[in-house]
Amino acid sequence: MLSRLKSLNSLQFTFILALYYVCVFNIPFFNVVKHGIDKQADVNMLFIATVPFFLVFALSFVFSLFTLKYLTKPFFILLTLISANVFFAEFQYGAVFDYGMIENLVQTNQSEASTYLNWVSILSFIVTGVLPAFLIYKVNIRYKPFAKEVLSKALFMLAMLAGILLIAAFYYENYLAFGRNNSLIKRSIIPTYFIGSTAKFINLNYLQTPLEYQQLGLDASNTSSKLEQKDKPNLVVMVVGETARAMNYAYYGYQQPTNSHTQEQDLLVFNNTTSCGTATAVSLPCMFSRMDRQDYDERRAKAQDNVIDVLSHAGIQLQWLDNDSGCKGVCNNIKHLLIDNTHKSKWCNGESCYDQVLVDELDHQLADISAKDTVIVLHILGSHGPTYYQRYPVEHRFFTPDCQRSDIQNCTKSELLNTYNNTILYTDYIISQVVNRLKRESNKFDTAMLYMSDHGESLGESGLYLHGAPYALAPKEQTHIPFLAWFSPEFALQNNLDLTCLKKQAAAGGFSHDNLFDSLLGLMNITSEVYQAKADIFARCRR
Repeated sequence: MLSRLKSLNSLQFTFILALYYVCVFNIPFFNVVKHGIDKQADVNMLFIATVPFFLVFALSFVFSLFTLKYLTKPFFILLTLISANVFFAEFQYGAVFDYGMIENLVQTNQSEASTYLNWVSILSFIVTGVLPAFLIYKVNIRYKPFAKEVLSKALFMLAMLAGILLIAAFYYENYLAFGRNNSLIKRSIIPTYFIGSTAKFINLNYLQTPLEYQQLGLDASNTSSKLEQKDKPNLVVMVVGETARAMNYAYYGYQQPTNSHTQEQDLLVFNNTTSCGTATAVSLPCMFSRMDRQDYDERRAKAQDNVIDVLSHAGIQLQWLDNDSGCKGVCNNIKHLLIDNTHKSKWCNGESCYDQVLVDELDHQLADISAKDTVIVLHILGSHGPTYYQRYPVEHRFFTPDCQRSDIQNCTKSELLNTYNNTILYTDYIISQVVNRLKRESNKFDTAMLYMSDHGESLGESGLYLHGAPYALAPKEQTHIPFLAWFSPEFALQNNLDLTCLKKQAAAGGFSHDNLFDSLLGLMNITSEVYQAKADIFARCRR
Protein backbone atom coordinates (compact mmCIF):
# COMPACT_ATOMS: atom_id res chain seq x y z
CA MET A 1 0.00 0.00 0.00
CA LEU A 2 2.80 2.40 0.98
CA SER A 3 4.65 1.73 -2.27
CA ARG A 4 1.48 2.56 -4.20
CA LEU A 5 1.15 5.89 -2.40
CA LYS A 6 4.79 6.66 -3.24
CA SER A 7 4.00 6.27 -6.93
CA LEU A 8 0.79 7.57 -8.51
CA ASN A 9 -0.25 8.20 -12.06
CA SER A 10 -1.29 11.76 -12.84
CA LEU A 11 -5.02 11.00 -12.64
CA GLN A 12 -4.72 9.30 -9.25
CA PHE A 13 -2.68 12.24 -7.98
CA THR A 14 -5.31 14.72 -9.23
CA PHE A 15 -8.22 12.88 -7.62
CA ILE A 16 -6.48 12.32 -4.25
CA LEU A 17 -5.44 15.99 -4.12
CA ALA A 18 -9.01 17.09 -4.88
CA LEU A 19 -10.24 14.81 -2.07
CA TYR A 20 -7.75 16.41 0.33
CA TYR A 21 -8.87 19.92 -0.60
CA VAL A 22 -12.53 18.99 -0.14
CA CYS A 23 -12.09 17.09 3.14
CA VAL A 24 -9.65 19.54 4.81
CA PHE A 25 -9.42 22.96 3.20
CA ASN A 26 -13.15 23.18 2.55
CA ILE A 27 -14.27 22.54 6.11
CA PRO A 28 -15.24 26.27 6.28
CA PHE A 29 -17.33 25.74 3.14
CA PHE A 30 -19.23 22.89 4.77
CA ASN A 31 -19.76 25.01 7.87
CA VAL A 32 -21.47 27.57 5.63
CA VAL A 33 -23.56 24.78 4.08
CA LYS A 34 -24.55 23.57 7.55
CA HIS A 35 -25.55 27.12 8.52
CA GLY A 36 -27.72 27.27 5.40
CA ILE A 37 -29.37 23.97 6.31
CA ASP A 38 -30.04 25.13 9.86
CA LYS A 39 -31.86 28.27 8.78
CA GLN A 40 -33.92 26.56 6.07
CA ALA A 41 -37.15 24.86 7.09
CA ASP A 42 -37.29 22.19 4.38
CA VAL A 43 -34.06 20.79 2.92
CA ASN A 44 -33.68 17.85 0.55
CA MET A 45 -30.97 15.85 2.31
CA LEU A 46 -30.25 13.80 -0.81
CA PHE A 47 -29.34 17.07 -2.50
CA ILE A 48 -27.08 17.98 0.43
CA ALA A 49 -25.40 14.56 0.18
CA THR A 50 -24.38 15.34 -3.41
CA VAL A 51 -22.52 18.54 -2.44
CA PRO A 52 -19.15 16.93 -1.48
CA PHE A 53 -19.27 14.77 -4.62
CA PHE A 54 -20.03 17.82 -6.76
CA LEU A 55 -17.06 19.65 -5.21
CA VAL A 56 -14.68 16.69 -5.69
CA PHE A 57 -15.72 16.34 -9.32
CA ALA A 58 -15.36 20.09 -9.94
CA LEU A 59 -11.92 20.41 -8.30
CA SER A 60 -10.69 17.26 -10.02
CA PHE A 61 -11.74 18.76 -13.35
CA VAL A 62 -9.99 22.06 -12.62
CA PHE A 63 -6.85 20.47 -11.14
CA SER A 64 -6.50 18.28 -14.24
CA LEU A 65 -5.71 21.41 -16.24
CA PHE A 66 -2.55 21.89 -14.17
CA THR A 67 -1.30 18.31 -13.78
CA LEU A 68 1.26 18.76 -16.51
CA LYS A 69 4.76 17.36 -16.35
CA TYR A 70 7.24 19.85 -14.83
CA LEU A 71 4.35 22.10 -13.72
CA THR A 72 2.42 19.79 -11.36
CA LYS A 73 4.69 19.78 -8.32
CA PRO A 74 5.73 23.45 -8.11
CA PHE A 75 2.17 24.63 -8.86
CA PHE A 76 0.40 22.44 -6.31
CA ILE A 77 3.06 22.86 -3.63
CA LEU A 78 2.63 26.64 -3.83
CA LEU A 79 -1.17 26.36 -4.05
CA THR A 80 -1.30 24.06 -1.02
CA LEU A 81 0.87 26.35 1.11
CA ILE A 82 -1.27 29.39 0.25
CA SER A 83 -4.50 27.43 0.71
CA ALA A 84 -3.37 26.35 4.18
CA ASN A 85 -3.17 30.00 5.26
CA VAL A 86 -6.52 30.83 3.67
CA PHE A 87 -8.09 27.80 5.34
CA PHE A 88 -6.87 28.88 8.78
CA ALA A 89 -8.18 32.44 8.36
CA GLU A 90 -11.57 31.19 7.13
CA PHE A 91 -11.89 28.43 9.73
CA GLN A 92 -10.74 30.41 12.77
CA TYR A 93 -11.91 33.94 11.94
CA GLY A 94 -14.62 33.53 9.31
CA ALA A 95 -12.57 35.64 6.87
CA VAL A 96 -13.71 35.88 3.25
CA PHE A 97 -10.99 36.28 0.62
CA ASP A 98 -12.77 38.54 -1.83
CA TYR A 99 -11.19 41.42 -3.77
CA GLY A 100 -11.20 43.72 -0.75
CA MET A 101 -9.41 41.16 1.43
CA ILE A 102 -6.74 40.55 -1.22
CA GLU A 103 -6.22 44.31 -1.50
CA ASN A 104 -5.93 44.56 2.27
CA LEU A 105 -3.37 41.73 2.37
CA VAL A 106 -1.24 43.31 -0.35
CA GLN A 107 -1.16 46.63 1.53
CA THR A 108 -0.42 45.05 4.93
CA ASN A 109 3.08 45.76 6.20
CA GLN A 110 5.40 43.22 7.80
CA SER A 111 4.75 44.43 11.34
CA GLU A 112 0.98 44.18 10.90
CA ALA A 113 1.21 40.74 9.29
CA SER A 114 3.33 39.40 12.15
CA THR A 115 0.50 40.02 14.63
CA TYR A 116 -1.42 37.12 13.07
CA LEU A 117 1.37 34.66 13.87
CA ASN A 118 0.88 32.43 16.88
CA TRP A 119 1.51 28.81 17.76
CA VAL A 120 -1.96 27.77 16.57
CA SER A 121 -1.57 29.37 13.13
CA ILE A 122 1.96 28.00 12.73
CA LEU A 123 0.91 24.48 13.77
CA SER A 124 -2.06 24.62 11.41
CA PHE A 125 0.18 25.76 8.57
CA ILE A 126 2.63 22.90 9.19
CA VAL A 127 -0.04 20.20 9.47
CA THR A 128 -2.35 21.31 6.64
CA GLY A 129 0.19 22.97 4.37
CA VAL A 130 3.83 22.03 4.86
CA LEU A 131 3.31 18.25 5.37
CA PRO A 132 1.00 17.82 2.33
CA ALA A 133 3.39 19.99 0.28
CA PHE A 134 6.26 17.72 1.34
CA LEU A 135 4.27 14.64 0.26
CA ILE A 136 3.58 16.26 -3.10
CA TYR A 137 7.31 16.89 -3.44
CA LYS A 138 8.21 13.29 -2.57
CA VAL A 139 5.54 11.39 -4.53
CA ASN A 140 6.52 9.88 -7.86
CA ILE A 141 3.93 11.01 -10.43
CA ARG A 142 3.85 8.77 -13.49
CA TYR A 143 2.96 10.18 -16.90
CA LYS A 144 2.11 8.18 -20.01
CA PRO A 145 3.53 9.02 -23.42
CA PHE A 146 2.17 12.37 -24.57
CA ALA A 147 -0.69 11.16 -26.79
CA LYS A 148 -1.88 8.57 -24.28
CA GLU A 149 -1.57 11.07 -21.42
CA VAL A 150 -3.72 13.61 -23.27
CA LEU A 151 -6.33 10.93 -24.08
CA SER A 152 -6.52 9.58 -20.52
CA LYS A 153 -6.71 13.10 -19.11
CA ALA A 154 -9.50 13.99 -21.54
CA LEU A 155 -11.45 10.86 -20.55
CA PHE A 156 -10.92 11.64 -16.86
CA MET A 157 -12.14 15.21 -17.29
CA LEU A 158 -15.16 13.97 -19.25
CA ALA A 159 -15.93 11.54 -16.42
CA MET A 160 -15.73 14.37 -13.86
CA LEU A 161 -17.91 16.57 -16.06
CA ALA A 162 -20.40 13.73 -16.44
CA GLY A 163 -20.61 13.43 -12.66
CA ILE A 164 -21.28 17.18 -12.37
CA LEU A 165 -23.95 17.06 -15.07
CA LEU A 166 -25.59 14.01 -13.54
CA ILE A 167 -25.94 15.76 -10.19
CA ALA A 168 -27.17 18.93 -11.94
CA ALA A 169 -29.77 16.93 -13.85
CA PHE A 170 -31.43 15.89 -10.61
CA TYR A 171 -30.72 18.84 -8.32
CA TYR A 172 -30.04 21.92 -10.46
CA GLU A 173 -32.95 23.87 -8.96
CA ASN A 174 -31.87 22.91 -5.44
CA TYR A 175 -28.33 24.20 -6.06
CA LEU A 176 -29.69 27.39 -7.60
CA ALA A 177 -32.10 28.12 -4.74
CA PHE A 178 -29.66 27.12 -1.98
CA GLY A 179 -26.93 29.26 -3.53
CA ARG A 180 -29.20 32.29 -3.80
CA ASN A 181 -30.25 31.97 -0.17
CA ASN A 182 -26.66 31.49 1.01
CA SER A 183 -24.50 33.86 -1.00
CA LEU A 184 -21.45 33.17 1.17
CA ILE A 185 -21.19 29.62 -0.18
CA LYS A 186 -19.24 30.32 -3.37
CA ARG A 187 -16.98 32.75 -1.46
CA SER A 188 -15.94 29.95 0.90
CA ILE A 189 -14.67 27.44 -1.67
CA ILE A 190 -10.90 26.91 -1.47
CA PRO A 191 -8.97 27.48 -3.68
CA THR A 192 -11.18 28.76 -6.50
CA TYR A 193 -12.59 31.90 -4.86
CA PHE A 194 -9.37 33.38 -3.51
CA ILE A 195 -7.64 32.63 -6.83
CA GLY A 196 -10.40 34.45 -8.71
CA SER A 197 -10.18 37.40 -6.31
CA THR A 198 -6.40 37.54 -6.69
CA ALA A 199 -6.68 37.44 -10.48
CA LYS A 200 -9.18 40.30 -10.36
CA PHE A 201 -6.88 42.34 -8.14
CA ILE A 202 -3.87 41.77 -10.43
CA ASN A 203 -5.91 42.62 -13.51
CA LEU A 204 -7.30 45.87 -12.12
CA ASN A 205 -4.07 47.07 -10.51
CA TYR A 206 -1.28 45.83 -12.76
CA LEU A 207 -2.63 44.83 -16.17
CA GLN A 208 -5.16 47.53 -17.02
CA THR A 209 -3.99 50.86 -18.38
CA PRO A 210 -4.05 53.44 -15.54
CA LEU A 211 -6.75 56.08 -15.81
CA GLU A 212 -5.73 59.63 -16.59
CA TYR A 213 -5.37 61.56 -13.35
CA GLN A 214 -8.11 64.10 -12.67
CA GLN A 215 -7.62 67.07 -10.40
CA LEU A 216 -10.67 68.21 -8.46
CA GLY A 217 -11.50 71.50 -6.81
CA LEU A 218 -8.85 73.61 -8.48
CA ASP A 219 -11.26 76.50 -7.94
CA ALA A 220 -11.29 75.89 -4.17
CA SER A 221 -11.20 79.09 -2.15
CA ASN A 222 -10.86 79.71 1.57
CA THR A 223 -13.54 82.18 2.71
CA SER A 224 -12.54 82.30 6.40
CA SER A 225 -11.25 85.85 6.06
CA LYS A 226 -14.72 86.98 5.01
CA LEU A 227 -16.28 85.90 8.30
CA GLU A 228 -17.12 88.82 10.58
CA GLN A 229 -14.93 89.30 13.65
CA LYS A 230 -12.77 86.26 12.85
CA ASP A 231 -9.26 87.16 14.03
CA LYS A 232 -7.63 83.71 14.43
CA PRO A 233 -7.06 80.90 11.94
CA ASN A 234 -8.77 77.50 12.27
CA LEU A 235 -6.90 74.46 13.52
CA VAL A 236 -8.71 71.13 13.04
CA VAL A 237 -7.20 67.81 14.10
CA MET A 238 -8.91 64.81 12.55
CA VAL A 239 -8.27 61.51 14.32
CA VAL A 240 -8.88 58.57 11.99
CA GLY A 241 -9.65 55.53 14.11
CA GLU A 242 -8.74 51.94 13.31
CA THR A 243 -11.09 48.99 13.83
CA ALA A 244 -13.32 50.70 16.39
CA ARG A 245 -16.94 49.58 16.50
CA ALA A 246 -19.68 51.78 17.90
CA MET A 247 -21.36 49.09 20.01
CA ASN A 248 -18.43 49.05 22.48
CA TYR A 249 -18.64 52.79 23.17
CA ALA A 250 -20.26 53.96 26.38
CA TYR A 251 -21.45 56.96 24.36
CA TYR A 252 -23.67 54.59 22.37
CA GLY A 253 -25.17 52.81 25.36
CA TYR A 254 -22.48 50.22 26.09
CA GLN A 255 -22.55 49.25 29.77
CA GLN A 256 -18.79 49.48 30.37
CA PRO A 257 -17.00 52.83 31.00
CA THR A 258 -15.04 52.87 27.74
CA ASN A 259 -15.27 56.67 27.36
CA SER A 260 -14.32 57.83 30.83
CA HIS A 261 -11.37 59.98 29.68
CA THR A 262 -13.45 62.29 27.48
CA GLN A 263 -16.57 62.28 29.62
CA GLU A 264 -15.99 65.84 30.85
CA GLN A 265 -14.95 67.28 27.47
CA ASP A 266 -18.45 67.72 26.09
CA LEU A 267 -17.94 65.84 22.83
CA LEU A 268 -20.60 65.67 20.17
CA VAL A 269 -21.61 62.04 19.64
CA PHE A 270 -23.06 61.27 16.21
CA ASN A 271 -25.41 58.29 16.31
CA ASN A 272 -25.83 55.54 13.73
CA THR A 273 -22.78 56.27 11.57
CA THR A 274 -21.73 53.70 8.97
CA SER A 275 -18.46 53.02 7.18
CA CYS A 276 -17.66 52.89 3.50
CA GLY A 277 -16.00 49.49 3.75
CA THR A 278 -14.97 46.80 6.22
CA ALA A 279 -11.19 47.07 5.77
CA THR A 280 -8.74 49.98 5.86
CA ALA A 281 -7.62 49.49 2.26
CA VAL A 282 -11.16 50.28 1.10
CA SER A 283 -12.55 52.54 3.82
CA LEU A 284 -9.66 54.96 4.16
CA PRO A 285 -9.44 56.13 0.52
CA CYS A 286 -13.23 55.91 0.19
CA MET A 287 -14.00 58.13 3.18
CA PHE A 288 -11.77 60.92 1.83
CA SER A 289 -12.87 60.56 -1.80
CA ARG A 290 -15.51 62.51 -3.70
CA MET A 291 -17.34 59.25 -4.40
CA ASP A 292 -20.00 57.77 -2.14
CA ARG A 293 -19.93 54.15 -1.01
CA GLN A 294 -22.47 53.09 -3.62
CA ASP A 295 -20.43 54.42 -6.54
CA TYR A 296 -16.93 54.02 -5.07
CA ASP A 297 -14.41 52.67 -7.53
CA GLU A 298 -10.84 52.07 -6.44
CA ARG A 299 -9.28 52.76 -9.84
CA ARG A 300 -11.08 56.08 -10.17
CA ALA A 301 -10.27 57.02 -6.58
CA LYS A 302 -6.55 56.52 -7.24
CA ALA A 303 -6.82 58.63 -10.38
CA GLN A 304 -8.41 61.72 -8.86
CA ASP A 305 -7.97 64.21 -6.04
CA ASN A 306 -9.52 63.61 -2.63
CA VAL A 307 -10.69 66.10 -0.01
CA ILE A 308 -7.15 66.48 1.35
CA ASP A 309 -6.02 67.60 -2.10
CA VAL A 310 -8.93 70.04 -2.42
CA LEU A 311 -8.04 71.56 0.96
CA SER A 312 -4.48 71.92 -0.34
CA HIS A 313 -5.74 73.70 -3.48
CA ALA A 314 -7.49 76.17 -1.17
CA GLY A 315 -4.25 76.96 0.63
CA ILE A 316 -4.94 75.06 3.85
CA GLN A 317 -1.83 74.01 5.77
CA LEU A 318 -1.87 70.19 5.94
CA GLN A 319 -0.05 67.39 7.73
CA TRP A 320 -0.73 63.63 7.96
CA LEU A 321 0.78 61.70 10.88
CA ASP A 322 0.42 57.92 10.66
CA ASN A 323 0.88 55.14 13.23
CA ASP A 324 -1.04 52.56 11.19
CA SER A 325 -0.14 50.88 7.91
CA GLY A 326 0.00 54.08 5.83
CA CYS A 327 -2.55 56.41 4.29
CA LYS A 328 -3.38 54.15 1.29
CA GLY A 329 -2.56 56.98 -1.11
CA VAL A 330 -4.75 59.61 0.55
CA CYS A 331 -1.83 61.73 1.76
CA ASN A 332 0.54 61.25 -1.17
CA ASN A 333 0.36 64.89 -2.28
CA ILE A 334 0.89 66.55 1.10
CA LYS A 335 3.46 66.51 3.87
CA HIS A 336 3.13 63.23 5.75
CA LEU A 337 4.96 61.12 8.28
CA LEU A 338 4.68 57.36 8.85
CA ILE A 339 5.91 56.47 12.34
CA ASP A 340 8.79 53.99 12.20
CA ASN A 341 8.17 51.01 14.50
CA THR A 342 11.84 51.19 15.49
CA HIS A 343 11.33 54.84 16.48
CA LYS A 344 13.43 55.62 19.54
CA SER A 345 10.60 56.24 21.93
CA LYS A 346 9.27 54.61 25.05
CA TRP A 347 6.04 54.11 23.10
CA CYS A 348 7.63 51.79 20.48
CA ASN A 349 8.94 48.25 20.85
CA GLY A 350 10.38 47.59 17.39
CA GLU A 351 7.19 45.93 16.15
CA SER A 352 4.55 48.57 16.84
CA CYS A 353 4.02 51.85 18.69
CA TYR A 354 1.32 52.92 21.10
CA ASP A 355 -0.72 55.82 19.75
CA GLN A 356 0.75 58.17 22.34
CA VAL A 357 3.65 58.48 19.90
CA LEU A 358 1.31 60.44 17.61
CA VAL A 359 0.35 62.80 20.43
CA ASP A 360 4.04 63.48 21.06
CA GLU A 361 4.55 64.10 17.34
CA LEU A 362 1.53 66.40 17.35
CA ASP A 363 3.29 68.47 20.02
CA HIS A 364 6.24 68.92 17.68
CA GLN A 365 3.98 69.92 14.80
CA LEU A 366 2.00 72.42 16.88
CA ALA A 367 5.24 74.07 17.96
CA ASP A 368 6.29 74.60 14.34
CA ILE A 369 3.14 75.32 12.31
CA SER A 370 2.42 78.73 10.89
CA ALA A 371 -0.51 80.82 12.08
CA LYS A 372 -2.80 79.91 9.17
CA ASP A 373 -5.79 77.64 8.65
CA THR A 374 -4.56 74.11 9.33
CA VAL A 375 -5.78 70.51 9.21
CA ILE A 376 -3.71 67.77 10.85
CA VAL A 377 -4.75 64.12 10.42
CA LEU A 378 -3.72 61.53 13.02
CA HIS A 379 -4.12 58.00 11.67
CA ILE A 380 -4.01 55.89 14.83
CA LEU A 381 -3.43 52.16 15.31
CA GLY A 382 -6.45 52.12 17.59
CA SER A 383 -7.99 48.68 18.03
CA HIS A 384 -6.21 46.79 15.27
CA GLY A 385 -6.31 43.06 15.93
CA PRO A 386 -5.82 40.29 16.56
CA THR A 387 -3.11 41.45 18.98
CA TYR A 388 -5.43 43.86 20.78
CA TYR A 389 -3.37 43.51 23.97
CA GLN A 390 -0.46 45.25 22.21
CA ARG A 391 -2.49 48.40 21.56
CA TYR A 392 -2.43 49.80 25.11
CA PRO A 393 0.30 50.25 27.76
CA VAL A 394 0.07 48.28 30.96
CA GLU A 395 -1.06 51.35 32.89
CA HIS A 396 -4.15 51.47 30.64
CA ARG A 397 -5.03 47.82 31.27
CA PHE A 398 -8.30 48.69 32.98
CA PHE A 399 -10.55 45.76 32.01
CA THR A 400 -9.23 42.43 33.27
CA PRO A 401 -8.69 39.58 32.80
CA ASP A 402 -7.82 40.38 29.19
CA CYS A 403 -6.70 38.26 26.25
CA GLN A 404 -2.89 38.40 26.17
CA ARG A 405 -2.50 36.40 22.94
CA SER A 406 -3.10 36.69 19.20
CA ASP A 407 -5.09 33.46 18.75
CA ILE A 408 -8.13 35.31 20.06
CA GLN A 409 -10.53 32.49 19.21
CA ASN A 410 -8.99 30.54 22.11
CA CYS A 411 -9.73 33.27 24.67
CA THR A 412 -12.96 33.35 26.64
CA LYS A 413 -15.61 35.79 25.48
CA SER A 414 -15.12 38.01 28.52
CA GLU A 415 -11.32 38.06 28.08
CA LEU A 416 -11.66 39.03 24.42
CA LEU A 417 -14.16 41.79 25.19
CA ASN A 418 -11.95 43.08 28.01
CA THR A 419 -8.88 43.41 25.84
CA TYR A 420 -10.84 45.02 23.01
CA ASN A 421 -12.51 47.40 25.47
CA ASN A 422 -9.06 48.38 26.72
CA THR A 423 -8.16 49.47 23.18
CA ILE A 424 -11.33 51.59 23.00
CA LEU A 425 -10.59 53.14 26.39
CA TYR A 426 -6.99 53.88 25.35
CA THR A 427 -8.20 55.52 22.15
CA ASP A 428 -10.53 57.60 24.30
CA TYR A 429 -7.47 58.65 26.31
CA ILE A 430 -5.66 59.63 23.10
CA ILE A 431 -8.65 61.71 22.00
CA SER A 432 -8.71 63.45 25.38
CA GLN A 433 -5.01 64.26 25.01
CA VAL A 434 -5.61 65.74 21.56
CA VAL A 435 -8.47 67.90 22.88
CA ASN A 436 -6.34 69.11 25.79
CA ARG A 437 -3.60 70.18 23.39
CA LEU A 438 -6.08 71.99 21.20
CA LYS A 439 -7.36 73.85 24.25
CA ARG A 440 -3.80 75.01 24.91
CA GLU A 441 -3.61 76.39 21.37
CA SER A 442 -6.72 78.54 21.82
CA ASN A 443 -4.67 81.71 22.13
CA LYS A 444 -3.40 81.26 18.56
CA PHE A 445 -6.14 79.23 16.83
CA ASP A 446 -9.84 78.48 16.82
CA THR A 447 -9.64 74.75 17.45
CA ALA A 448 -11.72 71.65 16.72
CA MET A 449 -11.34 67.87 16.69
CA LEU A 450 -13.06 65.16 14.65
CA TYR A 451 -12.81 61.43 15.34
CA MET A 452 -14.13 58.80 12.95
CA SER A 453 -13.20 55.12 12.68
CA ASP A 454 -12.47 53.47 9.35
CA HIS A 455 -14.51 50.31 10.06
CA GLY A 456 -15.64 48.07 12.89
CA GLU A 457 -14.72 44.61 14.13
CA SER A 458 -16.27 41.20 14.80
CA LEU A 459 -15.42 39.56 18.11
CA GLY A 460 -16.87 36.09 17.64
CA GLU A 461 -20.47 37.08 16.92
CA SER A 462 -21.97 34.49 14.52
CA GLY A 463 -18.55 32.82 14.43
CA LEU A 464 -16.87 35.85 12.82
CA TYR A 465 -13.67 37.50 14.02
CA LEU A 466 -11.73 40.55 12.86
CA HIS A 467 -13.06 42.42 9.81
CA GLY A 468 -13.00 42.48 6.01
CA ALA A 469 -16.33 40.73 5.35
CA PRO A 470 -17.97 41.58 1.99
CA TYR A 471 -20.02 44.71 2.67
CA ALA A 472 -23.29 43.20 1.44
CA LEU A 473 -22.88 40.39 3.98
CA ALA A 474 -21.03 42.26 6.72
CA PRO A 475 -22.63 42.37 10.18
CA LYS A 476 -23.25 45.70 11.90
CA GLU A 477 -20.24 45.04 14.15
CA GLN A 478 -18.03 45.70 11.12
CA THR A 479 -19.94 48.64 9.60
CA HIS A 480 -21.32 50.71 12.52
CA ILE A 481 -18.59 53.07 13.67
CA PRO A 482 -18.04 55.82 16.26
CA PHE A 483 -18.08 59.44 15.08
CA LEU A 484 -17.21 62.12 17.62
CA ALA A 485 -16.44 65.84 17.45
CA TRP A 486 -15.27 68.62 19.74
CA PHE A 487 -15.43 72.35 19.06
CA SER A 488 -13.97 75.05 21.22
CA PRO A 489 -16.54 77.78 22.00
CA GLU A 490 -14.41 80.21 19.99
CA PHE A 491 -14.35 77.93 16.96
CA ALA A 492 -18.12 77.59 17.00
CA LEU A 493 -18.61 81.34 17.48
CA GLN A 494 -16.08 82.50 14.89
CA ASN A 495 -17.25 79.94 12.28
CA ASN A 496 -20.96 80.63 12.87
CA LEU A 497 -21.77 77.12 14.15
CA ASP A 498 -24.80 76.61 16.37
CA LEU A 499 -23.68 73.96 18.90
CA THR A 500 -27.21 73.42 20.20
CA CYS A 501 -28.34 72.60 16.67
CA LEU A 502 -25.33 70.29 16.18
CA LYS A 503 -26.10 68.37 19.37
CA LYS A 504 -29.63 67.70 18.12
CA GLN A 505 -28.30 66.69 14.73
CA ALA A 506 -25.71 64.38 16.28
CA ALA A 507 -28.41 62.72 18.39
CA ALA A 508 -30.58 62.18 15.31
CA GLY A 509 -27.60 60.64 13.47
CA GLY A 510 -27.82 58.68 10.27
CA PHE A 511 -24.48 59.78 8.80
CA SER A 512 -21.68 57.88 7.08
CA HIS A 513 -18.24 58.21 5.54
CA ASP A 514 -20.05 59.73 2.55
CA ASN A 515 -20.47 62.94 4.56
CA LEU A 516 -16.79 63.48 5.36
CA PHE A 517 -15.66 65.09 2.08
CA ASP A 518 -18.14 67.96 2.19
CA SER A 519 -18.12 68.31 5.99
CA LEU A 520 -14.36 68.89 6.05
CA LEU A 521 -14.62 71.48 3.28
CA GLY A 522 -17.52 73.19 5.03
CA LEU A 523 -15.79 73.15 8.40
CA MET A 524 -12.78 74.94 6.86
CA ASN A 525 -15.05 77.42 4.99
CA ILE A 526 -13.98 76.19 1.56
CA THR A 527 -16.07 77.02 -1.50
CA SER A 528 -15.70 74.97 -4.67
CA GLU A 529 -17.76 73.45 -7.45
CA VAL A 530 -17.04 70.00 -5.94
CA TYR A 531 -18.55 71.00 -2.58
CA GLN A 532 -22.08 69.72 -1.93
CA ALA A 533 -23.78 71.54 0.92
CA LYS A 534 -26.50 68.90 1.30
CA ALA A 535 -23.87 66.35 2.39
CA ASP A 536 -22.13 68.76 4.78
CA ILE A 537 -23.18 67.82 8.32
CA PHE A 538 -22.21 71.22 9.69
CA ALA A 539 -23.90 73.32 6.99
CA ARG A 540 -27.27 72.47 8.51
CA CYS A 541 -26.30 74.22 11.74
CA ARG A 542 -24.42 77.21 10.37
CA ARG A 543 -25.90 80.55 11.42
